[in-house]
Amino acid sequence: MLVKRLGAFFLDILQVIVFAVSIFLFIYLLIMQPHKIKGSSMEPDFHDGEFLLTDKVTYRFGEPKRGDVVVFKAPPDDSDEFIKRIIGIPGDTIDIKGGKVILNGKEISEPYLTSDTFTSSGVFAKEDVPFTVPTDFYFVMGDNREHSFDGRSFGLINKSKITGRAWVIYWPVSKMGVIKNPLSS
Repeated sequence: MLVKRLGAFFLDILQVIVFAVSIFLFIYLLIMQPHKIKGSSMEPDFHDGEFLLTDKVTYRFGEPKRGDVVVFKAPPDDSDEFIKRIIGIPGDTIDIKGGKVILNGKEISEPYLTSDTFTSSGVFAKEDVPFTVPTDFYFVMGDNREHSFDGRSFGLINKSKITGRAWVIYWPVSKMGVIKNPLSS
């Protein structure tokens, strides 16, 4: 009798554990995923060692927007993930002139940058050599332009490489909050 009740107890515990792991995997694989920010490429808004949740659902039903902060598989081999801001969306023409980003013929306003930020050119995005972002691709840059390995060097990223949109900072508690797109109306 005791063995039967003990067996039933352990079976109940096992069912709870399997259910909890299933819910965790469902959420982790399909809905949101935690990420740790590594490096200083997104300062001053995102600092090394902060933790955020990435929304993995939004881009299944809609397109990434200019100004969104995204997590994506890092080129060239997808072995790591980067966090950067979308600067160019499909159809945009981008040029770098005199340390500024020119988008569709106009200098863009980037309120998330510090006033002394200078945008240098790179291997892909060269000074005074405009390029157009093709369908299903995005041009991304870090907010800390002097210390960011981004689209200027590795080029465009395909939408299929985007893990999701940075949604909420949850650590440290003092920075906890929803991440807003400063360019959306």
